[in-house]
Amino acid sequence: MTIQPIDYDKVAAQYAQHRQVHPRVLKDLLSTGGVSSVSKVLEVGCGTGNYIVAVASLAGCACWGIDPSQQMLSRARERASQVHFQLGRAEALGFSDFYDLAFSVDVIHHVDDHPAYFREAHRVLRSDGKICTVTDSEWIIRHRQPLTTYFPETVEPELKRYPRIAQLREFMEQAGFGEIVETTVEFPHQLTDIQAYRDKAFSALHLIPQAAFQRGIARMEKDLSSGPIPCVPRYLLLWGIK
Repeated sequence: MTIQPIDYDKVAAQYAQHRQVHPRVLKDLLSTGGVSSVSKVLEVGCGTGNYIVAVASLAGCACWGIDPSQQMLSRARERASQVHFQLGRAEALGFSDFYDLAFSVDVIHHVDDHPAYFREAHRVLRSDGKICTVTDSEWIIRHRQPLTTYFPETVEPELKRYPRIAQLREFMEQAGFGEIVETTVEFPHQLTDIQAYRDKAFSALHLIPQAAFQRGIARMEKDLSSGPIPCVPRYLLLWGIK
């Protein structure tokens, strides 16, 4: 199956409406990242700004966000004037500042050249600065709840899109990062509204046939009529230090 590129300018409204911060991810970014009021933080692939806006609000530090989608950035700028948002790509960050933390959330599978990105991240970080790549492992993709439960057709294209964790570790080492560690976080809760799935606010839903999408939505609606749907969003956080 050929995976067609997604035009994120066209889905910016759905992302702004439905995508939310994973509380455990945000907590770890702040704590493990050692973020304080004097930190300088860069989010790569910031999208509509969920995470970098939250970091700026909670830590009160200087924050930057970069993204290749003009519409995503437009939504982000509406939310926080104190964050510096800039159009650009991970492989050519274009910054000369030295940051304390550079991170990305659910973005690395959109990056065309992973080694180039990690070299760029290494360049813009200060000595002892940290990098965090928040992504999905193969196990997480195969056990997404409820995404894989109701849309099993998403697994194959997602495994093709997402780089393996071992590959990312290798690229980080080649770029000069050390003390590479990984942790997994989850946030179990009950899903009472599936509008985000109807609106395809998750890019995996754009990669499956419409018939498969409709089948999954019908099953979700049927199960939701009997009560909330169990939801356990998980992420793998891959850390490194310059």
